[in-house]
Amino acid sequence: MALTESDRISLRRDLHRRPEPAWCEFYTTARLAEELESQLDLDALHVGPDAIAGDHRMAVPDEAELARWYDRAREAGVDEAVLESLEGGYTGLVAVLERGEGPTVGLRVDIDGLPVEESDDAAHEPAAEGFQSEYEGAMHACGHDAHATIGVGVLERIAESEFSGTLKVFFQPAEEVVGGGKSMAKSDHIQDVDHLLALHVGLDHPTGEIVAGIDGFLAVRHLEAEFTGESSHAGGHPEQGRNAVQAMATAVQNLYGIPRHNDGKTRVNAGVVEGGTAANVIPEEARILAEVRGETTELMEYMHSKARHVVRSAAEMHECTVEFSIGAEAPSATSDQELVDIVADVAAQTDGVERVLERDELGGSEDATFLMQAVQENGGTACYVGVGTDHPGGHHTPTFDVDEASVAHGIDVIAGAIERIGLDQR
Repeated sequence: MALTESDRISLRRDLHRRPEPAWCEFYTTARLAEELESQLDLDALHVGPDAIAGDHRMAVPDEAELARWYDRAREAGVDEAVLESLEGGYTGLVAVLERGEGPTVGLRVDIDGLPVEESDDAAHEPAAEGFQSEYEGAMHACGHDAHATIGVGVLERIAESEFSGTLKVFFQPAEEVVGGGKSMAKSDHIQDVDHLLALHVGLDHPTGEIVAGIDGFLAVRHLEAEFTGESSHAGGHPEQGRNAVQAMATAVQNLYGIPRHNDGKTRVNAGVVEGGTAANVIPEEARILAEVRGETTELMEYMHSKARHVVRSAAEMHECTVEFSIGAEAPSATSDQELVDIVADVAAQTDGVERVLERDELGGSEDATFLMQAVQENGGTACYVGVGTDHPGGHHTPTFDVDEASVAHGIDVIAGAIERIGLDQR
């Protein structure tokens, strides 16, 4: 039975009530699997470990954090068999519809939430309408609940259409930590995809506006540096110590002095700095968690190389040692004009769409680029679509919300573009 508009909004609000962070999307994955299996005659549904290349997961939380969210999902009453298959943080799913001869089209939507406390102000619609986050310190502050709902809606629409080909919808975990895209891009499911669409709501574009192709993805890499010195009494024998915090502070200061590059945008940020135990102890341990970005993957690599040099030099200056570890990362990507043209043409004929922009720049990072890159390297095309939505608060803020009319716009434009791709490839 087809989902009504009310059903879709109910699904989105249910997901909004139970936001889960990266690799902890246990309830979300199980709920989506339940929805898809009950509403659609799918040809395949790959869940959890079958949906991803588990060895390529990045930024996976520790076992205690995974267990906490796993138990929450069990308490919420999801299917026990599905939940057990996700144990250890192997979340996400890939849904497949086969509709005869034609191209294989992929759609990537992300499903994780953020560590943000949702507003309980009466002016905040989720609070006023009773669907705000039930989990303290977590919320859907970037619209991934809407993305997942659009993914379900597109599958339903294509199942009812005359599309000829295969559709794969990638419900991707762990986007917010750029940790899940690579695991899906390295899975077998992406290998035969001829054309890939990805989407995001909002991005400062209002309801009724569609961006046919988004570019300007900054390649990103997270870098952790752990300094080790030697402790001593800060008053009695300061000369006997090797101050790890001093080395860390020197590194932080000098990271921001890395020369920018003539070839394009570059970024660096020391987001976490910590160390020391007491005011009267020369600290022997300190830590930096930083990120570097670049307009291209090569520019990101330039920043990464310079950052490591700066950190090593700071450690040496203060007679400390330093150990590096690489965290999550994502490359840059560009939307292919062939798909941009299709999306723009479909959007221009879609009810509720008032304005179509051919292209815009993201100005940030996104690990859908792993999937885009994989398809393009295999000779296919990829495109990242912006679906405008009025959001009273900015992305990643306590008052972020989605204008639910934009969910229908996203389904109509994406499903219409997929149908057009099928027709053009016959």
